Amino acid sequence: MDIEIPSKYNASEVEKKWYEYWLRHKHFHSEPDNREPYTIVIPPPNVTGVLHMGHMLNNTIQDVLIRRARTKGYNACWVPGTDHASIATEAKVVNKLQEEGIPKSSLTRETFMKHAWEWTDKHGGIILNQLQKLGASCDWDRTSFTMDKECSTSVIKVFVDLFNKGLVYRGARMVNWDPHAQTAVSDEEVIHKEEQSKLYYITYQIVGKPDESVRIATTRPETILGDTAVCVNPNDERFKHLAGKKVIVPLVMREVPIIQDEYVDMEFGTGCLKITPAHDENDYNIGLRHKLDCIDIFNNDGTISENGELFVGEDRFVARDKIVSELQKAGNLEKVEDYTNKIGYSERTNVVIEPKLSTQWFLKMKDLCAPALENVMNDEIEFFPKKFKNVYRHWMENIKDWCISRQLWWGHRIPVYYLSDGSFVCAESEDEAVRTAQEKTGNKNLTASDLRQDEDVLDTWASSWLWPISVFNGVTEPDNPEISYYYPTNVLVTGHDIIFFWVARMIMSGYQLRDEYPFKHVYFTGMVRDAQRRKMSKSLGNSPEPLDLIEKYGADGVRVGMLLCSPAGGDLLFDESLTEQGRNFASKIWNAFRLIKGWEVSEDEKQPNYAVAGIAFFEEKLKEAQKLLEEQYSAYKISEALMTVYRLFWDDFSSWFLEIVKPRYGSPIDKTTYTQTISFFETMMKVLHPFMPFITEEIWQRLEERTDGETIMFECLPTITNYNQKLTDSYATCKEIVAGIRGVRKEKQIPFKEGINLFIKGIGTDTQTQAVIKKLGNISTIEFTEEEQKGATSFRVGVREFYIPIAGTNSEEEKEKITEELKYTQGFLKIVDKKLLNEKFMAGAPQQVIDAEQKKKTDALEKIDMLEKRLDSL
Repeated sequence: MDIEIPSKYNASEVEKKWYEYWLRHKHFHSEPDNREPYTIVIPPPNVTGVLHMGHMLNNTIQDVLIRRARTKGYNACWVPGTDHASIATEAKVVNKLQEEGIPKSSLTRETFMKHAWEWTDKHGGIILNQLQKLGASCDWDRTSFTMDKECSTSVIKVFVDLFNKGLVYRGARMVNWDPHAQTAVSDEEVIHKEEQSKLYYITYQIVGKPDESVRIATTRPETILGDTAVCVNPNDERFKHLAGKKVIVPLVMREVPIIQDEYVDMEFGTGCLKITPAHDENDYNIGLRHKLDCIDIFNNDGTISENGELFVGEDRFVARDKIVSELQKAGNLEKVEDYTNKIGYSERTNVVIEPKLSTQWFLKMKDLCAPALENVMNDEIEFFPKKFKNVYRHWMENIKDWCISRQLWWGHRIPVYYLSDGSFVCAESEDEAVRTAQEKTGNKNLTASDLRQDEDVLDTWASSWLWPISVFNGVTEPDNPEISYYYPTNVLVTGHDIIFFWVARMIMSGYQLRDEYPFKHVYFTGMVRDAQRRKMSKSLGNSPEPLDLIEKYGADGVRVGMLLCSPAGGDLLFDESLTEQGRNFASKIWNAFRLIKGWEVSEDEKQPNYAVAGIAFFEEKLKEAQKLLEEQYSAYKISEALMTVYRLFWDDFSSWFLEIVKPRYGSPIDKTTYTQTISFFETMMKVLHPFMPFITEEIWQRLEERTDGETIMFECLPTITNYNQKLTDSYATCKEIVAGIRGVRKEKQIPFKEGINLFIKGIGTDTQTQAVIKKLGNISTIEFTEEEQKGATSFRVGVREFYIPIAGTNSEEEKEKITEELKYTQGFLKIVDKKLLNEKFMAGAPQQVIDAEQKKKTDALEKIDMLEKRLDSL
């Protein structure tokens, strides 16, 4: 143990030392034993990602919870890992290859995958190393990756199982197509942005009637190349005479029918709707009802295909401008208006999504979502905050089948194998596929060369939805000791933006595979925004570099700063001054530690009464705070829990307790008081540890000699169920009295070194409390009286009146001060009376709230009476 305590706390040195110590002694590692487990699985960040402010918040909260669990005696296990992130990672690899002059199209799948794995091995895991700087106490021996052998085997096994149950099917459906990544994406991966667009009014000539036409309005004139009908409402009198007729699609000069369907809103636009079944979901459904042709005019990269006939090979937006120009020349463009609408963008690549008819693999969701919805709504799985239950319910009640195939190479390849006649089999391996195909065809001579595996991979979320199960080998070995011990997990901490992507689907897989929820609680964090409520982003320049913050303010300071502005489920308005406040708090803790360790301790010194009282007071205050912390942790009020500890240390411990017990200048402290102070400080470090792991470990190790391998993180805190409220109330009253004395000293400019006398009218105080008042107020004598003290300055605390005789007290000034206080108290009483006379409040408020308001009224009346009498006496 170091004897010399540095004058300043060196965060970077301390953090490096203790993190290496924790790793060396495997303090984060967990194995099943006879303790109750407490399990969290990390939301796996993208394997090639880097730490951002959202990660900082999310992982700080997880680390607080896991460290708290250790102090409560649980076998805590926090499983880290990363996600292979199909679209994002493949895009990075493709860009890297392009920079080297290698187009993806020139590579075989196997060669591309080698490049992808090289990229992943080089850049993967950086973010996990960065999390260690934050103090994340993950069990790094358990680090998983959604493309590792176990996870991959699990994903394929589950796909085959769902296929065999009839829940997976292949079909042509309208999907969200990302032309940049050239893959389908799910509805949840589409971000809708409001934009200023154009509405183009185009005329379609009626066949056989050169002087008559219908007018349609569209925001996407390029899609007229794929029009196969014009639709009107059968109840629209304006168009009834056109039933059965045809129109000519401009430019391509294609004759298409005028059809009738009640889907058309007669009040919207022109009442006439162009139908492009291949490029609009609603048009597609109308096309199915009316058996229309489906003309796909786009290539996978968003350029015009041969089917479009005109502007073949042109980008869709270039083609739009050219088509508008041609329509104008042809006389078919009637007018163009400004129009505000919402346009879907790919979440991953930020390009405009193209609705496209495509053959994909889908997972039936109706049966899967039933138990997942029921068990959230009945609180078998609890959401924090509760408001997200309704968001979840709305999505689940309107759920669509999940498009689980992606047109990529990086990911889990779909385990479907096609025969030459187009039929297919589903199997976990190529060998199994051959055996299945032989049985299906009756041809025992079939070999692997006769089969062709599906080119597509599974949606990334089709692996991460198994995460709480697959990280414990629960799919491949459903009864293994680890899954039986650690599953279900205790809590999932995640952003509410992936409630559908991930949370809902994990709940579904939990009930589907194990008939059990994957986690008992879900704690939703908010988005990290700047002070102007803008989302943090590199492009706006409002997103600080997390590692720079840690370097500047220390990991503990950053953790405190993040949590100080982080309400559950609400957006975090990040302000760097809060991380500075966190650093200052660490300095406050360090300075308090140095102060205590700097005291001279005497075995012979008698314990003074003020110290006896201070210890009794703070012991109950500490219990009160610990009881409150139990409630706050249980409700996932993590920021409030931090504030409870923050105030306990800064206010009650440093500003009050240490002031009470510290020895007079130049004098030693008695051994009993010193020992108890050190004990309190150690308990404070244990309470603070989940929030500030580094400084608490450093100080705990310095408080007394420790053996190698000992750590604060396994120091258990007792569960506090009650405390002496009478004593904490006395403590609060004592602080009010001292504050009143200090207020008089300040007002009358009486230096602290000058002793004053105090008269108390009302209920007496015990000797020990008087000792505290005397010390903190530098009171020479305390006398109890039944009479008001004329010529004295007064203040009131509760039912007691306090008088401080001061030579030359100005009665007019005193009367003015009391009159002002009387007016304030009378105004306060009116507010309380108004509340108590409100029938709605009295009928709906809990009894304890009503009782509190009644007490406010009683106290106000007593204070008014005292102030009025005091005025009369003056």
